[in-house]
Amino acid sequence: MRKLRHVFAGAVVLLVVLWLIAEPTIFRSTTFFGLRTTMLQLTGVVAMGCMGFAMVLALRPMWPQAWLGGLDKMYRLHKWLGIAALVTSLLHWLWAKGPKWAVGWGWLERPARGERAGPGNSVADWLSDQRGLAESIGEWTFYAVVVLILLALIQQFPYRLFYKTHRLLAITWLLLVFHTVVLMESDYWLSPVGWVMAALLTAGSWAALVVLARKVSVSRQVPGTITSSHWFGDVHSLEIEAEVPTWPGHRPGQYAFLTLDGAEGAHPYTITSNWCPERPMITFGIRELGDYTRGLRDRLVIGQAVKVEGPYGGFDFDDHRARQIWIGGGVGVTPFIARMKYLASRRADRDTDFIPSQQIDLFHSTTDIDQEVFDRLAADAWAAGVRLHILVDARDGLLTGERLRSTVPEWREAGIWFCGPSGFGEALRRDLAAHGFPVEKQFHQELFAMR
Repeated sequence: MRKLRHVFAGAVVLLVVLWLIAEPTIFRSTTFFGLRTTMLQLTGVVAMGCMGFAMVLALRPMWPQAWLGGLDKMYRLHKWLGIAALVTSLLHWLWAKGPKWAVGWGWLERPARGERAGPGNSVADWLSDQRGLAESIGEWTFYAVVVLILLALIQQFPYRLFYKTHRLLAITWLLLVFHTVVLMESDYWLSPVGWVMAALLTAGSWAALVVLARKVSVSRQVPGTITSSHWFGDVHSLEIEAEVPTWPGHRPGQYAFLTLDGAEGAHPYTITSNWCPERPMITFGIRELGDYTRGLRDRLVIGQAVKVEGPYGGFDFDDHRARQIWIGGGVGVTPFIARMKYLASRRADRDTDFIPSQQIDLFHSTTDIDQEVFDRLAADAWAAGVRLHILVDARDGLLTGERLRSTVPEWREAGIWFCGPSGFGEALRRDLAAHGFPVEKQFHQELFAMR
């Protein structure tokens, strides 16, 4: 998370610093309207810069995922950049509209208009002629962006509608590119801030076209067929198995986007099976949590064609530690199931990559009781050589940092891997940090929130 915060802050600071290099006159502004002009440029640069970064990340490029620690981290950065773009766009709008309102109310005196510059080059003249259109497009597009980003941030907004409305941001981006090209100070284009903005505007526009064409990560999509499904009624979870002959393979703990209905779009689900090329099957664990997953078991048909995209995720248990603690909150236990199946297969094959001396404790904290699920977990844990602790909240109490430390005395040397509700994870993280545990190095948390 620290790297994520540093990248986000670094992106914003970079835009501000580059703008200051190109516009040092902000410190010499002697009038309010002079300050207004420079602040319009600053807020516009930061808003479009952040939105440009976010547009590029919407393509799900692989190299930032590896550097940031997974697609879940990259999507969190995408979300923060979107919020930053929203906030700075609001400030940009207030600097544009507020002084006009103040003049109308008699609070400010309208500045005298300077003489219009004489004929210049044809491009500059054309851009000057488009200022009124660009301002109108910018204002109305801003209103649309506010609505679309707010809808994306409302978790209760149905995913199937979010999937459709969020793509409209690609159209608003293209309109805002026109607004920016026309209204950004022409001198900026010859400075570093102009070069960075030109790159972001170009890359963001390419990303927008890819999104509108529905070609995001198309090279990572493979066809599949549903071969079986199993419903765990007590925990309201569905297990789906799909045959994917051209799947490139995955590591335990990763997930994929599964498209069961083209109109609904792709949803991310954890892969709960170990990969075996001789038997090209993938199993997904799906919990009934939203409007789409509720009743999904009744809509599935064996033999149904699906599309699988991935694999994604950096939750791969690769910390080279002989001691690990796994914590799965509710449906967050799914990546640990895949890892246990992988370890079990290595034990059975006596694979040279298997670490027989590795000691692992798995804590499964849940509010629901399903004996079939518990029995499966126990069987997987036994086969993998993992010590299993099942805690039902109402029966056994909550899993706390104190309880974790007392159960695993060697907790200071362990790598801790957490997947579950974010509030639960943050509470454990803070508790362990307060007791001197190096959470930035040894606490690995799957965020698993795509919006």
